[in-house]
Amino acid sequence: MSSKRVVTVKYDAKGEHFEIIVDPEYALEFKLGKPISLDKVLITDTVFRDSKRGLRASEIALKRVFGTTDHRKAAEIILRNAEIPLTSEQRRRLIEDKKKQIIDWISRNCIDARTKAPLPPQRIELALNNVDVAIDPFKGVDEQINDVLKALQKVIPIKVAVATLEVTVGPEHGQRVKSALARMGRILKEQYDESGNLILQLEVPAGLQDTVIGKVNEMTHGESEVKLLGVST
Repeated sequence: MSSKRVVTVKYDAKGEHFEIIVDPEYALEFKLGKPISLDKVLITDTVFRDSKRGLRASEIALKRVFGTTDHRKAAEIILRNAEIPLTSEQRRRLIEDKKKQIIDWISRNCIDARTKAPLPPQRIELALNNVDVAIDPFKGVDEQINDVLKALQKVIPIKVAVATLEVTVGPEHGQRVKSALARMGRILKEQYDESGNLILQLEVPAGLQDTVIGKVNEMTHGESEVKLLGVST
């Protein structure tokens, strides 16, 4: 059930300031990609430049920033791009959910470096509670797992099982794919074939194999090849 509270979402772009008034629970569900109707999210379709004073955004400002004078369409763009103010309970719940996802990832992809045994979720959770690492509820696990692992290595002998992949993409996609993959793992080797295709050998946590394949396919529209060369610990 929706809360009865309302919050103001603020958004700045191209020197203009905009505000919309939303239901905080439905706005959060919308932000998280759930199929929520805008009618439930928006308290009013109006986009303001100052909601407290009831000052509507001008059509000139809307057109310049959003490419439309339709307040409802502009409000949807704001929702997708602005930061939603969270209640303390919402933030706590989101962080706990993300923490569970991170623990699950670690338990599936990491081992005890001394015993080579799997790490039980309970041990990982206890260690997480004893290290100084910020968990971002809106970032994916893949985007913050490296920071979490660095923190955990201070209190437990943790090691990630790694996969070595060979990625081949056309010359038109080479630099973009290389930059993206460098953020996901370690590039071991780089070369070009006779056709100018870029061939990369990449080392990533074993659990990121599907993520790498999906990312490469997305960036190249399926015009790529990813081979698994091996998995090691």
